Amino acid sequence: MLFLHNNNYKMIVKANENIIFNIMLKLKFHAKTYYPLICLFILFFLIPPDLNGQERQKNHLKTVVIDAGHGGKDPGACGNYKDEKDLVLSIALKVGKHIEENFPNVKVIYTRKTDTLIPLFERAKIANKNKADLFISIHVNANGDSKIRGTETYVMGLHKSKSNLEVAKQENSAILYEEDYSKTYQGFDPNSAESYIIFSLMQNAYLKQSLNFASYIQKNFNQNTNLKNRGVKQAGFLVLYKTSMPRVLVEAGYLSNPREEKYLNKQEAQTNIAESIYEAFREYKQKVESESVMLTNQKDTSAAQDSIHFKVQVAASSDPIPMDSDFFSGHENVEEHHLSNQYKYTIGNTSNYEKIQQLKQKLKKDFPGAFIVAFVNNEPVSLDKALSIQNNH
Repeated sequence: MLFLHNNNYKMIVKANENIIFNIMLKLKFHAKTYYPLICLFILFFLIPPDLNGQERQKNHLKTVVIDAGHGGKDPGACGNYKDEKDLVLSIALKVGKHIEENFPNVKVIYTRKTDTLIPLFERAKIANKNKADLFISIHVNANGDSKIRGTETYVMGLHKSKSNLEVAKQENSAILYEEDYSKTYQGFDPNSAESYIIFSLMQNAYLKQSLNFASYIQKNFNQNTNLKNRGVKQAGFLVLYKTSMPRVLVEAGYLSNPREEKYLNKQEAQTNIAESIYEAFREYKQKVESESVMLTNQKDTSAAQDSIHFKVQVAASSDPIPMDSDFFSGHENVEEHHLSNQYKYTIGNTSNYEKIQQLKQKLKKDFPGAFIVAFVNNEPVSLDKALSIQNNH
């Protein structure tokens, strides 16, 4: 365990008081034991990865990163014919080729194209550096029970079952092949259940998009392969957490199931799996860009009306605060805004300035620093400007 000076502890606690409080509640009487671990996790995990991605245009899918899991001295799940690292590389290259041939304007980036070990944080770094609009990590699974079979697509989130946690542990254990992994990941232990508690308090800014894309993948697997559909799931994967865009981790079958292993080693099966992921990409791209046209039309219409809304800002943080946190308990219409590399939280939404003033006074009991903010056509503006526009209409 790395050591932090008391002053660093104080800084971490001050910036993340509510998050640490909720973690300690979950750990109950173990809170004292795990307090240093909590602070280290806050320091490492809750520093925003690369927020430039959230500032860019999100309505056009121009860059996709395809990540073939494992590689090099990390074989992943071991098979009787081929290991996971080789199977997923074959599938990943096929997915990329389909995209390149059918969407020449989309930039396809591979985290690896050969049998090479790429650290998990480097994979995320590649995606963030290239400002990717989508991240697809491809894997195959294994389990002690050889009867288990099928595909599942994961998004970043809290595991809701022991089996989901085991998959996350298995994939995150790839860091054990990296040099100085304990230092790089600030003491994160992929085999410790406590290490995953932090994931329960993260807010995924791209959860909806990720879930949509994951559902398309599972639908196409169901239609195009002989693999059982095990559904869309959530779990805490390091490679997904550090990527700041919609992202999924695909588990395309089980090498531990003898019948499925034979299927996965067929070129035809790998082609069908790759085509399924490509078709999901095509559907997702079409949906994202069609919604972009609708949003643009709505914005053009509202701009003519100079839509003015007042809200009460109650908090601002460099790290996201879970919307179901006790911090907002008892309050409705809580909204999160990501502005200037900060997460800002407001309550209320009205075009009536007198009503927002009354709401501010009520909120000051729970949030002494609460103040009124204004939006014109959903864009933040100064309060003076909003009032001036309103008074001139």
